[in-house]
Amino acid sequence: MKTLLSALALSTAIFLPGAVAAKSVTLTTEMKNYRGPGAYIVLYVTDAKGAYQGSLWMAGGKSKYYKHLPGWFRATRGDLGQVSGITGASVGSGRTHTLNFDLADGLFDAGYKLHIDTSVEDGRDVANDVVVPLTSANAGKSFRGKRYISKFTFK
Repeated sequence: MKTLLSALALSTAIFLPGAVAAKSVTLTTEMKNYRGPGAYIVLYVTDAKGAYQGSLWMAGGKSKYYKHLPGWFRATRGDLGQVSGITGASVGSGRTHTLNFDLADGLFDAGYKLHIDTSVEDGRDVANDVVVPLTSANAGKSFRGKRYISKFTFK
């Protein structure tokens, strides 16, 4: 999981093999208190033109519900191969979830954005609950979500 986006960077035409350095990054998502079961969440990256580049992680184990993560589902056309091996349990109300990755240096300060879509059973499906430009200036800042995410940070 730690090398997923580094591998993604190698697979794109933007980066040359062997020329990619990585930064260790901690992504922290704090959920609001809401009614209902754990949220399905997906973290994915787009480039400066808004084109999908890859998925980092997905919370929620039943693939039949992935269509309720609207931005990601639209970007990937529901390709389950995009999340194979990078899924975990859904994240409950009021909980905090932390992920650690080695992300390619080339993703920072180059127009890339991290998107987080969320969905809760019997609740709204939220494309872009949080969108964060991957810039050095944004590291350590808090970003508020639109619906289910209280706060998101990366360091």
